[in-house]
Amino acid sequence: MTQGEQRPNPEESHSAPVAGSEPSQAEVAAGPQVEGLETSDSLTAQLLEVQHKLTEMQDAYLRAKAEADNTRRRAQEDIAKAHKFAIESFAESLLPVKDSLEMALKVETPSIESLKEGVDMTLKQLVAAFDKHRLVEVNPQAGEKLDPMKHQAISMVPAEQEANTIVAVLQKGYMISDRLLRPALVTVSQST
Repeated sequence: MTQGEQRPNPEESHSAPVAGSEPSQAEVAAGPQVEGLETSDSLTAQLLEVQHKLTEMQDAYLRAKAEADNTRRRAQEDIAKAHKFAIESFAESLLPVKDSLEMALKVETPSIESLKEGVDMTLKQLVAAFDKHRLVEVNPQAGEKLDPMKHQAISMVPAEQEANTIVAVLQKGYMISDRLLRPALVTVSQST
């Protein structure tokens, strides 16, 4: 060995890695563990955050579902009550009509005139009840065109008017608001 050459120090070669050389076993073992711990802690924190958000979303979903179920149940109860008591108001308006008829039957010696007057008053009460609840008569006039949505032709008769027009009304029809309850029974003219 010459003076210019120096012997390598074994401690120096182990303590400081030389560029291009491979890392020691201690460095390999220490490096990834530290990074792995940091990555693992970060993933654990993210997982906990996601689990917390999932729990909140599940809770919000269950609350919304319960609210929707309650709303549906209340609506069904309201519909059931509406069906059950829909006729209540109409029945109340018919009670005076029944009372009038019962009073008429209690009269022991009614005259024709008093019966007629009683029936007329009772009919007015009934018409008032119908009006209050939008129960409308379908009473077409002679000569009107047959409307199959409101009229039911019972027969066709020869007449001096246009074909398929009403000749006579046999029975009035009725509508509740815009819905047909009973069509008017009519006779219509046949084509000549």
